[in-house]
Amino acid sequence: MCDYSLEFYATRQAQENEVYVTTRFPSGSMGFAAPGDCTTAVCVTYGTKLTLENLPPELQLELGVGPIETIVFARIDEGLHHDGVRFANGRTVLLHRLGVGVLGSMVSDTALPERKEAPAEKKIPVEPAE
Repeated sequence: MCDYSLEFYATRQAQENEVYVTTRFPSGSMGFAAPGDCTTAVCVTYGTKLTLENLPPELQLELGVGPIETIVFARIDEGLHHDGVRFANGRTVLLHRLGVGVLGSMVSDTALPERKEAPAEKKIPVEPAE
């Protein structure tokens, strides 16, 4: 969804066939926005698959991923921010770690209904922030 730190901005839900870009909002929070409209945060439902492009080379090396990856948007329940991404290799990082300028687009028909975490489930391991 949209991290609570973006609640003071205009928001809208992500839609198929659109491209988004990671943007640092005036509060310092990172989120998705449509290119050309950096004032509206685009909210992505947890469990949605996205294709990310333009991943920073240093992040690619650190996480063992390529410049273009399909990820699952994930909620991370540690720390101040909660929006994260889970790569196919199992590595999970906060959206903030991607930096500004990463392009994202929804993979068709992948938005899953949000689910509540059951108490017995394991927490998703999170890569430490730099």
